[in-house]
Amino acid sequence: MGDTRKLTDLEASPWASQCDAALLEAVRASLADVPSGCAVGVGLSAGPDSATLALHAACVAHEQERALHCFHIHHGLCVHADAWQAQAHALASLLGASCHSRRVHVDIAGRGVEAAARAARYAALADLARKAGVRHILLAHHQNDQAETVLLRLLRGAGPLALAAMEPVAFRDGLHYHRPWLTQPRAKILACAEQFSEATGWHPVDDPSNTSTQYARGVVRAELAPVLDAHWPAWRQTLARHARQAAELSAWLKESAQQDWADLEPSADGCEFSLAAWRRLSESHQAPVLRYWLQCQGLRMPSEARLSDWLRQLRGVHALGHDRDVRLPHDGFQIEVHRGRVKLMPGQAHGAHQKKHR
Repeated sequence: MGDTRKLTDLEASPWASQCDAALLEAVRASLADVPSGCAVGVGLSAGPDSATLALHAACVAHEQERALHCFHIHHGLCVHADAWQAQAHALASLLGASCHSRRVHVDIAGRGVEAAARAARYAALADLARKAGVRHILLAHHQNDQAETVLLRLLRGAGPLALAAMEPVAFRDGLHYHRPWLTQPRAKILACAEQFSEATGWHPVDDPSNTSTQYARGVVRAELAPVLDAHWPAWRQTLARHARQAAELSAWLKESAQQDWADLEPSADGCEFSLAAWRRLSESHQAPVLRYWLQCQGLRMPSEARLSDWLRQLRGVHALGHDRDVRLPHDGFQIEVHRGRVKLMPGQAHGAHQKKHR
């Protein structure tokens, strides 16, 4: 490793000038409403995106006199994972930040590796953040990620609300997740990462799964993106714009869904509601309120086909009572009907329900 001096004085450091002005301002804007003095965290995989975010977060944290904590999740899915963990700790030390890491077990029973790894990662992040006294975590998702998410959701038929894709600030498990770079192209981030490596001797890790065609997102990056780049070079900006427009529509629909949800006699934890009250809604309101329910619980949006099947079954439950035939699996959970209540239950192999607090 090269220069290991800490950023105790960012203005005098040899690499603070490598920060991009637009990326830096985006981080400042994202943290603008975070109370002064509150510590912030960064999800740090040690890849170029999260490493660049950690650098910019360190600069902003220094300016605002905040403590910075880096959180690294060791998924145990690659033979290089131990080395990646060491790289994350080395970068945090270089930046003068605390680093907390956690090895997780990725349980893929009943769902794909990507979904299982994501669930394990968020659960571990929440636990590490609570122990560190952090309630705001920065994530390095950028414009390319946002465009890919919109495209994948379009292909999956997840519905118009899902096209809003990732939110700039999301609340989950009692934490605020900030994504300051959703409008920033990855090329700019990679350029900063390269400059930082040249200045410090620290190099980001390369996770081969990011472009592996074993995963849907890898197919987009490795096979579909080159074709789109050749014929529609601005496709990422266009899809990211669709996400912002969908978010505006989603906000309007969410207000309507919130009003409908309040009439469904929901439980205090938001995990169940009255089937009879749901049936009294007009059919055009039934699907949106189901999507709203899942969103509040921090779960993925269902495909159109899956949602249509749910609607058919929930509308067909007899006598508004317990129907043992209604078992609707989704994202590691099950939607069941018992005594006239629609309930979200942990899946057989999922474990405890990680609720999203509302």
